[in-house]
Amino acid sequence: MALLTRIARPASLAASGLLAVGQAHAADEDVQAWSTVQATKALSKRTLLAVDAQTRFNEDASRLGQLIVRPSVGWRLDDTKVVSAGYAYIRSSALGRTPTHEHRGWEQLTFRLAGDGKGPTLTGRTRLEQRWIEGRDGTGWRVRQQVRFTAPLQDKVRVVAWTEPFVGLNQTGWGQRDGLHLWRSFAGVSMPVSKTVAIEPGYLHQRAFRPGVDAVTHAASVTFNLQF
Repeated sequence: MALLTRIARPASLAASGLLAVGQAHAADEDVQAWSTVQATKALSKRTLLAVDAQTRFNEDASRLGQLIVRPSVGWRLDDTKVVSAGYAYIRSSALGRTPTHEHRGWEQLTFRLAGDGKGPTLTGRTRLEQRWIEGRDGTGWRVRQQVRFTAPLQDKVRVVAWTEPFVGLNQTGWGQRDGLHLWRSFAGVSMPVSKTVAIEPGYLHQRAFRPGVDAVTHAASVTFNLQF
């Protein structure tokens, strides 16, 4: 009961905050389906090679709206911190519009804030991105700050919740805005399938802050984590 109480309190506060935001701003809403395969290979005790591939089906999950491929190399600074650098390719296809091709360079630090990884644990991920759109001028600089909570739920299943604001550091002619322009949150579970594979299904909520009417996404999300 104590564990459920600890989980329920922050979840309740997060839900209240999302409700308040929703009441304050009108929004266009869409139901989507997101899937991610994330693979990590330890090249040595310190060096990690990772790649993730993601598909996002929008328009009531009826069409592929976005494809993301993101390889990276990471270095363990110690048992609780990893620094990484990578590249991302993003193909976005809005209904009735010409697809865009985005390229990103990015650097990030992941770190443990509290816990030991076995009991309730809080971690952070700070990512700096440089964004370019093919055929358009300008580089968009953006910071993403994720905070992630996990805790044992039953047997080897863990509850998972995270939140991540996206903050633009400049404006571009192709549409990046400065300041807070995106906020993404997730609640679900992590379940091991084998020694090297875990599946993480859950609900993802995203709000894109726009002049006038915001865009809100309600997504069924599943991530497959592969460790080699």
